[in-house]
Amino acid sequence: MDSIRVSPGKVGRAGTTVTAEGVYFTVFSRNAKKIFLDLYASPEDAAPYHTVELNPETNKTGDLWHVFVEGLKAGDLYLYRVDGPFTPSRGHRFDKSQPLFDPRAKAYSEGSVFKYMHPGKDKNLERMPKCVIVDDEAYDWEDDRPLEIPLEKSIIYEMHVKGFTASPTSGVEHPGTYRGVIEKIPYLQSLGISAVELLPVMEFDEYENSNINPRTGVRMKNFWGYSTIGFFAPKCSYSSDRRPGACVREFKDMVKALHNAGIEVLLDVVFNHTAEGNENGVSLNFRGFDNKIFYHLVPDHKEYYMNYSGCGNAVNANHPVVQDFIIDCLHYWVLEMHVDGFRFDLASELTRDEKGCPSDIAPLTKRISEDSILRKTKIIAEPWDCGGAYQIGNFPGGRWCEWNDHYRDGIRRFIRGDEYIANEAATRIAGSNDLYALSGRGPVNSINFVTAHDGFTMNDLVTYNHKHNEENGEENRDGSDNNLSYNHGFEGPTVNPKIEAIRAQKIRNFFTTLMISQGVPMFVAGDEVRRSQGGNNNAYCQDNEISWFNWDDVKNNAQLLEFVQNLIALRNQHPVFHRHEFFGGARTSLFNEPPDISWFNYDGTIPDWKKMNRYLGFRLGGKATGLPRDDNDFFVAMNMDVHDVTITIPKPSSGRRWFRTIDTSIGSRTSILLGGNEENLNSQEHYVVMANSILVLISK
Repeated sequence: MDSIRVSPGKVGRAGTTVTAEGVYFTVFSRNAKKIFLDLYASPEDAAPYHTVELNPETNKTGDLWHVFVEGLKAGDLYLYRVDGPFTPSRGHRFDKSQPLFDPRAKAYSEGSVFKYMHPGKDKNLERMPKCVIVDDEAYDWEDDRPLEIPLEKSIIYEMHVKGFTASPTSGVEHPGTYRGVIEKIPYLQSLGISAVELLPVMEFDEYENSNINPRTGVRMKNFWGYSTIGFFAPKCSYSSDRRPGACVREFKDMVKALHNAGIEVLLDVVFNHTAEGNENGVSLNFRGFDNKIFYHLVPDHKEYYMNYSGCGNAVNANHPVVQDFIIDCLHYWVLEMHVDGFRFDLASELTRDEKGCPSDIAPLTKRISEDSILRKTKIIAEPWDCGGAYQIGNFPGGRWCEWNDHYRDGIRRFIRGDEYIANEAATRIAGSNDLYALSGRGPVNSINFVTAHDGFTMNDLVTYNHKHNEENGEENRDGSDNNLSYNHGFEGPTVNPKIEAIRAQKIRNFFTTLMISQGVPMFVAGDEVRRSQGGNNNAYCQDNEISWFNWDDVKNNAQLLEFVQNLIALRNQHPVFHRHEFFGGARTSLFNEPPDISWFNYDGTIPDWKKMNRYLGFRLGGKATGLPRDDNDFFVAMNMDVHDVTITIPKPSSGRRWFRTIDTSIGSRTSILLGGNEENLNSQEHYVVMANSILVLISK
C-alpha cells in the first residue's frame, strides 16, 4: 500500500469529492505549515496504513489544501494531522501528533473521543472514530421534494431521535434509531403535526459528560447532543446499520419517509460552540486547523476563549471563513439531506461581530435569511445566548422566526391563575404584535410554546413546584428555578382523584390555548400523553427512562391523546386560528359581520384592560377580511379563577347559532366535539364557564 498513487489535486468543494478514479480532498488552514492525511483500513485500526503529506508548494491554493488519492472510494476512512506553531498566546494550537477530524466529514465510524482519550495521555486511535468518505450521488431520492408547508399552517413536534423509540415499550424493530422513527410515522400522522424538530443529530460524542448519577453510580451521557463534533455528519449511533457511512443512507431514508407522510424535518443546529471546549479542552478539528480564525479568543490573552455559549468556547461566526463554513453546511443539509429548515441554538451568539459584540446588522444571520438556496427553508432562532445577548422580537436578519419565551411565560402564569396577567396572555394569544409588528414581521414569526426539551414537560408543569434534578450529579444546582409551575397541592404523582382531575384539566387548558393562538405552535414529544421526567427540568444527561418516550403512556392517557388530536384537527380546519397577518380589529368587518377579533369581559362588555383578572373572552370573525376563505365564527372564554363564572355570549354572524366544541372542564371524551357532533346550546346568551377551564364555541 506504500505505492498508493497521489497527485496534487485541485481546489474544489471543501471536504471530499468521490469520482470513478478516486477521491479529492480539500481542507482549510491559513496558518498551518504542513498537513498530513492519514488513511485507515478499518475503524478499529490504531495506525494508518498510509500517510499522504501535503506541503504548501504543491498542495495549497490560497488557504485551501488539496490532494487527489487514486483508488479510494466511498466507505474508506481517514483522519488529518496538522503541523504549525503551537503558540497559544497568539491563538495558535497546532500539534502534528494530534489526529483531527475533517471539519466537513460527511460521516464518522463508531467510537468515542471522550470515553477513551484524554489530553496529555496516550491516544487510543483504535477507539477513535474515523472520518468516512461518502458519495452523495449514490442515493436515490426518487421524487422527493421539499414540502414547503406555509408557516401559518405549521405545527411543530420537538423530539429526540433516540429518545422517541429507545424504550422497550416502543415495540419497534429498530429502537433508538432513524429507522425506529420511520416505524412510528403512523403515530406522527395520527397527531396531525406538520413537522418534527429533531434535537441535534449532527455527530456528537455522548461520553463528553463524565458526571456520575449519585443514585445508580452509572456514568451519565450527553444525551441531548448540544456539543457538535461533525457538522456535516448525521450521528452514527442513531443508525441501525453501523457500517461506515450507512448512517447517511438511513438518515435520508427517514427524511424521505417523513416527507411521503406529509411531515417536514427541521434540525436543531448548534453553531454557537463546539465540543472542543476551552483552553483545557481537546483538539478535534477547528482548533487544530486554525484556532484563531474559528473561535472568539480573549483579545489580549489569546490562549483563553470567550464563552458566550456557556459551554467553554464561542464560534467566531461572523468571520468570513466561518460564515462560508456555516452557509455551506446549511446548503449540504438542504440539498443533499433534504431537510426543510433549522432551529438555531443560542442564535444570538451568531450575531456577535469579531469583537464579540451583538450586532443589529450581523452578516451571517442576514446571509442565512437572504440566501437563495435557503430562501424557502424555515429558520428559527433561539434569540438569546449565555453571554447576555437577548434579541426577542428583533433578531437581526429579516424573515427569522423566534422561540417566543414571552409566550411561554405569559401563558404559564395565566393558566396557573396568577393575578392581572390577562392582558399579557391576550397579547400572546393574538400573536405578539408588540414583539413582531415593528420589524414588519407577522404572528407566524412567533414560535409559540409552553414547554420545550429544556425545562419541565407539560405533565411535570402541573405536578411539581420545584425541580428535582438530583440524579444529574450536580446536587440539584442545574436547571432553571423559574418554572412558573404549580403542583396543585401535592409534589409529584398522586392517586388523589381531585388533584389528578385538575392537573388533567390544566393540561387541556395549555393545549387548547396553544392551538387557538396566532403564531406557530410547538410542543414536546410525549406531552400529548403526559410524559413525565419525574420533575427533572434539565434531563440533558439522562439517556434512560427519564428522557425516553414511554409508549405505555399512549394507552394509559388515550383520552388526552384523542383530545390533542382533535384540537390539532380543529386548528388545521379553520384559518381563523392561523392567520398570516396580525388582527386589524373593527376595520376588518364586512357587511356588518363581526371583525377578525373582538374582546369581551365576562358580562359581554368591552374590557377595561387595567382591571381584567383571570378571565379572557374573544370572538373570532370567520367572514372578516384577511382570511384565505370564509370560516366559522368562534367564541373563546377562558376562566382561570377558582370560581365558576356565568358569562354573556356575544352574537355570532347573522343567521348562525353557537355550538359548543370545547369545554376543558369536562373530564371525558366529550370535552371536545367535532365533525358535526358539536353541542347545540339551548341558551345562546349565557354559559357557566367552570373554574380553571376554557370554553370554545363555533357558529353554524
